[in-house]
Amino acid sequence: MTKKNRDQDVEFIQSLAKLLNQNELTELEVSREYGETDKINVRVSKSGSLQAYQVATQQPSMAPAIAPMPQEESSDQNISDPVSHPGAVTSPMVGTVYMQAEPGAEPFISVGSSVSEGDTLLIVEAMKTMNQIPSPKSGTVKRIFVEDGAAVEFGSPLVVVE
Repeated sequence: MTKKNRDQDVEFIQSLAKLLNQNELTELEVSREYGETDKINVRVSKSGSLQAYQVATQQPSMAPAIAPMPQEESSDQNISDPVSHPGAVTSPMVGTVYMQAEPGAEPFISVGSSVSEGDTLLIVEAMKTMNQIPSPKSGTVKRIFVEDGAAVEFGSPLVVVE
């Protein structure tokens, strides 16, 4: 990797951090390929109230340009974290959750509902686009973490399907 590429990567990461602040995002992840053997994966996120940046890069045969910040989580938090549940369905984007197709209609799901793989669990509106969130597997809805009209962030737990 040349010094020019490394400088471009640093500028790229800095521009991502600026984009994160300008658009009030909490997390941004990008992959770039420069060829078959040279690529960079960058994840920039704000953590907690400190608003510190966390950047991780992957480049073949090279150490990360900026090391990831250590996460301060106890093992107790990881166990109770709904995102770590094997049946958790998380939000693929930042947006607003809608539990039914239109106001006044029946909700797509409720706790105890049986769903098949591919069934719509709920809708996340992002940038005026309604995105149906499908069930990744067949099963029963055990828990719903969001309310109709609530704002969600990327990776937020939505429901658990077992």
